[in-house]
Amino acid sequence: MKKKILIISGGISKERKISLETGNQVSKELKKNGYKVKICEPNYNLTNIIKDFKPNCVFNALHGQFGEDGYIQSILENIGVPYTHSGIIASAQAMDKEISKKIFIKNKILTPKYIKYCFDKSKFELNKLIKKKLGFPVVIKPINEGSSVNVFICNSSNINNKLKILRIYKKILIEQFIPGREIQAAILGKNKLGAIELKPKRKFYDYKAKYNSKAKTEHIIPVNLTKKKYNELMSISLKAHNLLGCRGVTRSDFKYYNNKFYLLEINTQPGMTKLSLVPEISAYKGINFINLIKLILKDASTNK
Repeated sequence: MKKKILIISGGISKERKISLETGNQVSKELKKNGYKVKICEPNYNLTNIIKDFKPNCVFNALHGQFGEDGYIQSILENIGVPYTHSGIIASAQAMDKEISKKIFIKNKILTPKYIKYCFDKSKFELNKLIKKKLGFPVVIKPINEGSSVNVFICNSSNINNKLKILRIYKKILIEQFIPGREIQAAILGKNKLGAIELKPKRKFYDYKAKYNSKAKTEHIIPVNLTKKKYNELMSISLKAHNLLGCRGVTRSDFKYYNNKFYLLEINTQPGMTKLSLVPEISAYKGINFINLIKLILKDASTNK
């Protein structure tokens, strides 16, 4: 009997387009390999679709708010169907950049210093605070977005213009800018999958660098690190994955500067598109796309 997989993709976050691409790529691969697949949106009809289709597992292909912050996970747990990637608490903690940073700091994982900002200070007060606590340049970002949506590197002259764009979020993070190499590491289940280095042609690995092939970001694998530093990188990634209680696949984003790894954030729902990093890391390790998907599905069923 064919295994039935329901893929949830789309949604209403700013990462809808990437979610649809992930869902389509996973669906195409599963169908080629004999699975019975259905794709649906996470709308009011979801519960009925699951009851009618009776999937063996739900592949959560959602990105961003409502998809990787514990919201859809709570619905799926209430229905009682196995689903991929992290559960409610792990997803919520990873999506909230302030909460995850506090966990990293408490457990001695190096992460850039930051200020939570609620748009409650004058321009003068804010600039003074940044100079005292962080120094310019800084990175400003929403607390609960993914895919580098509305992330900006700012200096004292342009920060106020960029802050206007982020006012919709009520509160944001202002983070110490760490120069250096951009390295990302993947964990699958309880295993260290591997790492990749990125050399964006843009200022940093932002949304366009991630998802626009014309941005021509250079992908370097294997990463040029000593064995000792590589093992340190992967150990930090696994530690962060376990601290938050993640399952399935996660991708941790680092800056490597002055011989130190700074963990920027952990992603519980990495993309699975043609330009995505986890499938590339996986392929380098000899795990093709369908086998990567199968391992993610297996982890979902064994962890429920």
